[in-house]
Amino acid sequence: MTDNLHNGVKQALIEVVDIKKSFKKSDNQDLLVLDNLHFTLREGELIALLGKSGSGKSTLLRIIAGLVKPNSGEVRFCHQPVYAPVPGMSMVFQSFALMPWLTVLQNVELGLEAQGVPPAERRARAIKAIDIIGLDGFESAFPKELSGGMRQRVGFARALVVDPTVLLMDEPFSALDVLTADNLRSDLLDLWNEGKTKLKGIVLVTHNIEEAAALADRILIFGSNPGCIRSELTVDLDHPRNESDPAFRKLVDDIYTLMTQPEEGVVAIRGLRFKTIDLGYRLPKVEISEITGFLEAVHTPEYKTKADLPEIAEELHLNVDDLFPITEILEIMRFATVEKGDIALTESGKQFADADILQRKKIFADNLMNYVPLARHIRHELDKDPGHRVSEERFLAELEDYLSHEAAEEVLKIVIDWGRYAEIFAYDYNTGLLSLENPQ
Repeated sequence: MTDNLHNGVKQALIEVVDIKKSFKKSDNQDLLVLDNLHFTLREGELIALLGKSGSGKSTLLRIIAGLVKPNSGEVRFCHQPVYAPVPGMSMVFQSFALMPWLTVLQNVELGLEAQGVPPAERRARAIKAIDIIGLDGFESAFPKELSGGMRQRVGFARALVVDPTVLLMDEPFSALDVLTADNLRSDLLDLWNEGKTKLKGIVLVTHNIEEAAALADRILIFGSNPGCIRSELTVDLDHPRNESDPAFRKLVDDIYTLMTQPEEGVVAIRGLRFKTIDLGYRLPKVEISEITGFLEAVHTPEYKTKADLPEIAEELHLNVDDLFPITEILEIMRFATVEKGDIALTESGKQFADADILQRKKIFADNLMNYVPLARHIRHELDKDPGHRVSEERFLAELEDYLSHEAAEEVLKIVIDWGRYAEIFAYDYNTGLLSLENPQ
């Protein structure tokens, strides 16, 4: 596509300047979700914001769109501050967000109607957008008659019909099956690269590494707690990109390497790097079966206790939000190390994978007590209590000094589940009491 240049430099479409955003927790404390965010979208660019769920990507996209106000900092669109939704920016959401009582044509016309466009022009522009996005013939259909991919095409048509300069997309392909998502991505790239619309820039939020590698000119990799830009990659591969091309696979490996670098709390032991955490760390939600299954998969003859993360993710059908929580827990529990996009089992991980059920419980209990402070704290408090019984509310209140109420509840439930599996304490769901009725 043709780039408008000024003195040889692509013009800035969106400028994100020192954005910070926090939300009030239930106890009126502030929870910082975005911190010190800076980047610029220039003409002709497709930027992907890539990161795990909970890293604030979608919140940032809504701030850019003018739907959410930052606590500090500024967003500028074509050099003008954004305080509310502005003409020239459209958004495509993860959910299709269609009005079920309206036809495809009427759904696409909604934005134009809100702008006061006359009915005849509104209809003509909507029909053109429907045609461009590949839905001609379905103008009179209702959303319930359409497949998921077709409904998301309606979402794209609705966003494009207002002739935006910038398109903001919040995981627009994540609710679709693999083949449908690939097809829609290809069609979007055709629209973008062939200049069939008036778009000059795109910002895509995703947690799909391959998707970011396939689409983006630049990839901004987000860290969490609070959300921040950890790394930036410029992609110098022509479209369409071949996923089996060595250059593409190297790009994917580079992204995995950057995304699995520990953000904090790293300790080196006998040449191996491990992640360490404190009492209030927000543990990812991972089931015992996921830990067990992943360790067993890496311990097979195929991998010989070391695996390339993109390869094993593909084999086990894991996306980023499934894969990284598991690898993070394996690092914390010292069952594995992750470096340069590869995961390797430690001696403890190998022993766990080889052990029978009772031996696994013992190994898991030892690692849980040694490396997860919350589990160790719960057991310590139960040991010193005269009745060896403590309400979960006590630990929940302690966690809320660090986390939101919802996050504290989730973390406590995770550790309770792990502790019960390891038999380091018992839990009564009806009373909410933790006890040492079956201690080791």
